[in-house]
Amino acid sequence: MSHDHSHDEVSSAECADYLERIVYFIDNELDEADCAEVRRHLDSCNPCLVKYDLERTVKSVVARSCSETAPTELRDRVLLRLRQVQIQITEQ
Repeated sequence: MSHDHSHDEVSSAECADYLERIVYFIDNELDEADCAEVRRHLDSCNPCLVKYDLERTVKSVVARSCSETAPTELRDRVLLRLRQVQIQITEQ
């Protein structure tokens, strides 16, 4: 499979394969050869690059929000709702 191609020559199945690997690419879980291959694809495929940027942004927002502490009032409401759901489940 040649990697010197325009996006017109890339099949949607090939893009789907790269998009699956993007999650691992973002998390630095690919070896260097695979990283280079994904980078080459992103350089030549704008639709995949857009999806990569979106995925990276979402991961960044989720990571940032996971490090923030919820306000006490919100935390108490969530815990109360969880207890209500647990009671409903045990009563069934």
